Amino acid sequence: MPFLLRVELPDVPGSLGRLASAIGVAGGDIEAIEIVEKRPDGTAVDDVLLEVPGGTMPDSIVSACNALDGVRVVWISRYAAGGNLFLDLEAVEELTANPEEALDRLVELLPVTFRADWAARVHRAQGIVYATGAAPEELDFVEIEGRAERLEAEGDVTIYAAARISGNEIVVIGRRGGPDFLDSELARVGHLAGLAATIARP
Repeated sequence: MPFLLRVELPDVPGSLGRLASAIGVAGGDIEAIEIVEKRPDGTAVDDVLLEVPGGTMPDSIVSACNALDGVRVVWISRYAAGGNLFLDLEAVEELTANPEEALDRLVELLPVTFRADWAARVHRAQGIVYATGAAPEELDFVEIEGRAERLEAEGDVTIYAAARISGNEIVVIGRRGGPDFLDSELARVGHLAGLAATIARP
């Protein structure tokens, strides 16, 4: 069964090897690793896609990782997106393949690219104009100061981020139960939204 593990670890040689060894000893099999963020304090945040065989408890993998010096598991969850980490460059290729559908395709790609549960385009006057299946039925338009920002979490512990597509339209993505969107992820969401808007212009 695939799981996605988000982990903080020291950004020094050997850290990833120690992490991989601990995961392997605990019964997990690493399928892919993506560096999410490198921080000025000398730490990194990585997403690790794991295959966990039946009978192995994800808690044992978390405990093995947390036992390593300087390592902290931020979040672990089942990963239902088909076992693939979808990189930003692949998303850009998809957006450019059919420019007139770039904004709708952006909404479809964001949950896979950012391991989120859903995404939606929200218009200032019309409300939701396009969304993935798990999106809420109603979302309010929000003024975005920069390219992208975090939105207030709701009562069901959904973590939100939003990016500006135009003056009258935004894209919103949500994760149920976390983790929070990192600054680097916000920058990526904003960049992809800007690219989609540019590609979609006639």
